[in-house]
Amino acid sequence: MRSRRVWGTAAAVAAGLSGVLVFQGVTGAGDAGTEDDAKGGPVPADVRSAGLETSADGRSATLGQRDAETFSLLGVTWTDPEARIKGQVQARTRSSESGTWGRWVTLDGDSGQGESGAERGGTEPAWVGPSNGVEVRVTAGGAGGGKLPAGLKLHMIDPGKGTVQDQGSSQALGGPGPRGGAAAMAPAAFALETAEPSASGEPSPSDPVPSEPAPSEPAPSEPAPSEPATGEPTPSQPEPSPSSASPSPSASASTSPSPGTSPSATSTLPPAPPSTMPRPAVTSRAQWGADESISPEEPGYLPGGKVKAVVVHHTAESNAYTCADGPAMVRGIYAYHVKTLGWKDIGYNFLVDRCGVVYEGRKGGIDRPVMGAHAYGFNSETTGISVLGTYTDAAPPQAAMASVARVAAWKLGQYGVDPTGTTTLTAGAAGTNYFGKSWAKDAQLSFPTIHGHRDGYNTQCPGNAFYAQLPTLRTWAGGPVSGLTITTVSAPKSGTTHYTRSALTVGWSATTPSSLVKGYELLVDGKPAAAVGGTATSASANLAVGTHSVAVRATHQSGRTSTSAAVTVVAETTAPTFTTRPTLALRAGTVNTAAVPVTLSWKAADNAALKNVRLTAPVAATYAATTTSAATTAKSGVATAWNMTAYDVAGNTGSSSATYTPVILQETSAVKSGTWAAKSSTSYLGGKSYSSGTKGAALTWTFTGRSASWVVSRASTSGQAYVYVDGVKVATVDLKSSTTKYRDAIWTKTWASSAKHTVKIVVVGTSGRPTVTTDGLVYIK
Repeated sequence: MRSRRVWGTAAAVAAGLSGVLVFQGVTGAGDAGTEDDAKGGPVPADVRSAGLETSADGRSATLGQRDAETFSLLGVTWTDPEARIKGQVQARTRSSESGTWGRWVTLDGDSGQGESGAERGGTEPAWVGPSNGVEVRVTAGGAGGGKLPAGLKLHMIDPGKGTVQDQGSSQALGGPGPRGGAAAMAPAAFALETAEPSASGEPSPSDPVPSEPAPSEPAPSEPAPSEPATGEPTPSQPEPSPSSASPSPSASASTSPSPGTSPSATSTLPPAPPSTMPRPAVTSRAQWGADESISPEEPGYLPGGKVKAVVVHHTAESNAYTCADGPAMVRGIYAYHVKTLGWKDIGYNFLVDRCGVVYEGRKGGIDRPVMGAHAYGFNSETTGISVLGTYTDAAPPQAAMASVARVAAWKLGQYGVDPTGTTTLTAGAAGTNYFGKSWAKDAQLSFPTIHGHRDGYNTQCPGNAFYAQLPTLRTWAGGPVSGLTITTVSAPKSGTTHYTRSALTVGWSATTPSSLVKGYELLVDGKPAAAVGGTATSASANLAVGTHSVAVRATHQSGRTSTSAAVTVVAETTAPTFTTRPTLALRAGTVNTAAVPVTLSWKAADNAALKNVRLTAPVAATYAATTTSAATTAKSGVATAWNMTAYDVAGNTGSSSATYTPVILQETSAVKSGTWAAKSSTSYLGGKSYSSGTKGAALTWTFTGRSASWVVSRASTSGQAYVYVDGVKVATVDLKSSTTKYRDAIWTKTWASSAKHTVKIVVVGTSGRPTVTTDGLVYIK
């Protein structure tokens, strides 16, 4: 393993500043995520370090609550890169904006990557946002009196906000550090902690800074695990070095290729094969402000030149960041990996923020098989994609998930690997995963082609919630489009069938993000009737008359297709008909000259599906398709047109109309026999009525019409009467009522057509209540 003596210069400014972290000669200070990030160009990050005080028994360590210059990301490291903290590492910070202390944040005790030649072991870094105070506590875990590793340090990183013009002065202030960058500045207030060389041989801050070129990756070796009892690897154990695949010096590593380019091709530079999937937009290293001076070594490439799987990570940081923080977070992780852990470059091949922005990680060309440091034991055959944030309890937002799926699909598509399939990887070192499965070096292991970091290493990464979404992510990446469902059909529905005259618009939804959908087709009887893009959610077509099966087919970016469940749509243009035109008949009820109680009847039919029938005159009303009559009223003495329109479900219409006149025949217009007495009251029709208690007394009306009703007054003493129609007795009507009623149509008769008729009423002479009072006769002509 390489050993690097990496120290910067820091002037001790100690007087009167107890408990304050003081730095001199540092650059890049300031808040992260400003508009300057968008200008592109190197943005040097400022790394500040402070040693932790370890207890006498070696099982705990602390850094008391301290003030500090503004930083946004922190991590804890230790001297032995092969060691791992099995206990708990926690930190809390004070917001430089609100001045309040936040909750304790637990850092993953193992960076869990595996960069050959790492200089220190460390936790995952944690994004805490702009902070100016810090406190750290570390406790050892496990039985048997296990101790914490030596040389515990807190590193606070300000990812910077500088512009391109700042580079010259910034880089001139520090000597070469890890990988040739500005060294981590030791705080003056803690200068005594590192004044003497440590047991591991680390120099004090006053030691001269050696000028040391960055060596190439060493040949593979297999050091013994630091904790063999657990069977778990340490993150620094090397894998086979891809030295044979390293580019020639002409492929400059100090200049990162843009997302659309690759290093200059040489005889040893792996090819950039085309992909079966479209390449997503990627924010280049230059765009997120990578300071290439801290990682001048040339990139390494996968020994076999082929990406066989994608390993999904989270960065185990806070999720409380904005979209604008993304570049600063990536710069912070980059500085932590290189400046504190001593890696050659950032470990991940790609990073994705919660808003779905993709960032280029390790240099070497995003379209090349660049070897990262993200999955110990399996770096040499995989690409690593990490989502910024912690996803133990909640999965990443859909925007981030979709971007991970797109990057994974594109990279695997370069090498003909199915994102929904499995692959066999060769273990570069012995290991144990999160689920307790162990293997030996060179073991052949089966993995999903898109899998979580925990599948190949004993870590919680990428978090429980994110891990549970990996099956969905694989489907998104490899297709076909999932969850495709027709949600709306413009044609109205009756039962299970939709009806239209011709035009049809169908809406749909899918659970696969639109960025992974190539397009949709509206299928009519299995044939495309309309085609739209992957972001569309509806399409329209005109149907020929007849019954059709309509569905939606989605084409994934991979070319795989899926089809929704079909709906039945009938296109028809035949208008509904009235098999019985509107017909008016008298009914029982209270009669007024302006409101004669009538029943309106009709029958409508359609060749497909009747929707409803609407009365448009003399009043408006809508009736269900199965309704054939309705009680209403009509004005007497006025010829009134009854207009109705039938609607079918497809929207076709048919109309019918009939005109009727209700006529009131007063009692005085009847032919009398027997004794009748005239009575006057405003309660009677026309103000008068006839009353008789003489048995056999009769009144006869003659009229030409199709419906008639006899109108009477009623009381508890009212008697009975016989009703004769056209000389035939048809009814005996009892006028008795517990409540007094006037103008009551008590008896009705309707004929199929209009004709001349006579209606005669005869007093029965009922014992004890013989009286019959009549108000007249109503008929319809």
